[in-house]
Amino acid sequence: MKKVLIAMSGGVDSSVAAYLLKHSGWDCVGATMTLYRNEDIGRSSSRTCCSLDDVEDARSVAFRLRIPYYVFNFSDEFRCQVMDRFADAYGQGQTPNPCIDCNRYLKFRHLYDRAALLGCDAIATGHYARIERENGRYLLKKALDASKDQSYVLYMLTQEQLAHTQFSLGALRKAETRQLADSLGFFNARKPDSQDICFPDGDYAAFIRRHTGKADTPGDFVDESGRILGRHKGIAHYTIGQRKGLGIPFNQPLYVKAIDLKSNQVILSGNDALFSRQLTGGNFNWIAWEAPPRQFRCSAKIRYRQTEQPCEVTVEEDGSVQVLFDRPQRAITPGQAVVLYDGDTVLGGGTIL
Repeated sequence: MKKVLIAMSGGVDSSVAAYLLKHSGWDCVGATMTLYRNEDIGRSSSRTCCSLDDVEDARSVAFRLRIPYYVFNFSDEFRCQVMDRFADAYGQGQTPNPCIDCNRYLKFRHLYDRAALLGCDAIATGHYARIERENGRYLLKKALDASKDQSYVLYMLTQEQLAHTQFSLGALRKAETRQLADSLGFFNARKPDSQDICFPDGDYAAFIRRHTGKADTPGDFVDESGRILGRHKGIAHYTIGQRKGLGIPFNQPLYVKAIDLKSNQVILSGNDALFSRQLTGGNFNWIAWEAPPRQFRCSAKIRYRQTEQPCEVTVEEDGSVQVLFDRPQRAITPGQAVVLYDGDTVLGGGTIL
């Protein structure tokens, strides 16, 4: 019998994933990663994942399923690999996705190490995605429920990781997951979903000040010609495409078009100027191929809640990737992920430069 370590966040998804794996014959072990205390990040909300508030929820489900259960303290790793990276990226005028870093550096790295120590053959999570093997290669595919598909935040998975990972919810719709949890008597069947970002509760600038101990550095709002329009509160307060919170009286709506770190300026424009057909991606991880073709057509997503868009891709000799969309895309944002798809298959992904 194969043994699997299940990352249990205390929510309904990972709880049902654990049940499905046990029901299908796996020898299951549950584990919760404690990443921080709510007070450490200045919040009291319950809509988190992997906080101390969730440990007892996960423990209760593990007890009900009669599987061993462990709590792993990854707070030091989370601070270094996720919080520090998040704060540093915002300080560089980028908009990072900490869920991707958490998957890359914690769930699918440190959790694998713990699984090996426990004699497990695989790890499992409550992500909505699928893994299939075709022509000797493991492929990452979208979940059947498009509204819950999480393949975008899993593009960094390697062949070795995909070979030792179980996503048992990929064929379910979220409503079916909750119904199954109800039928099993799981108390968390109606527990609200955790937010896409587990910190810092919306106020990124306040989190960065608290985390780094550095005060905001105000600077100028300028238009595309360099004309000063007003003063900004510090670049950590802004991201590409933002309209709210600018505080600039003008005769038409203004949006953040770019952030100039060197001059500490935030460039504002009208909405039309936010559209572009091209982006450059770096730090690419390829899933569908060992080495990608030099040029190919596919579709791409530049943010989590977006439908992928048709494009042409050129892979440069240095490994960077040029993506040319058929139609202009709004607010292409450095620091976010660009993920390439062929139908429901993830070809690969990287970071927008």
